[in-house]
Amino acid sequence: MRAGPNWEIFGGWWGISPAIIILIFPLGFRLTCYYYRKAYYRGFWASPPACAVAEPHKKYTGETRFPLILQNIHRYFFYAALLVAGILTYDTVLAFRDEHYAWGHMGLGTLVFLVNIVLIWAYTISCHSCRHIVGGKLKHFSKHPVRYRMWQWAGKLNARHAQLAWASLVSVALADFYVYLVASGAFDDPRFF
Repeated sequence: MRAGPNWEIFGGWWGISPAIIILIFPLGFRLTCYYYRKAYYRGFWASPPACAVAEPHKKYTGETRFPLILQNIHRYFFYAALLVAGILTYDTVLAFRDEHYAWGHMGLGTLVFLVNIVLIWAYTISCHSCRHIVGGKLKHFSKHPVRYRMWQWAGKLNARHAQLAWASLVSVALADFYVYLVASGAFDDPRFF
């Protein structure tokens, strides 16, 4: 029988997996995302109720009062999402090694990881915050051609932000499920070479 994880090496999480605690950052990034906001503002608060329909509230305060003021932390979750995407990129690179640490291994799992990280990076870079960080506060794009090109590229991705949000969310779920199946011994990861 295999022993369970040793939580004490993480300082004692009272039986809570550190993965659950780290999940706060990508979850916070998604919950405060402009695309998701639009969906749940309309779904839960009927705000706006419909096109060309007056706002039902007497005074519109937007995101200036609690709890909606918490949406302003989206840019900080963006930085955390960059860190998480960087760690997942490192994991994806390591997936191309075999059990003897030789490079060049490729299997279905490495392809699943590769598609997953490409979609995560596309969703993260298509974020409005990224577009603002790359090209914001510039008065003359002609004096900053590299930032201008990066801003244009982020803008093109931003046009597909909703599709990238869903594709990356599905990709994360499928990659996690695939890892679970391989780790539980349901099947071995098929190798291509």
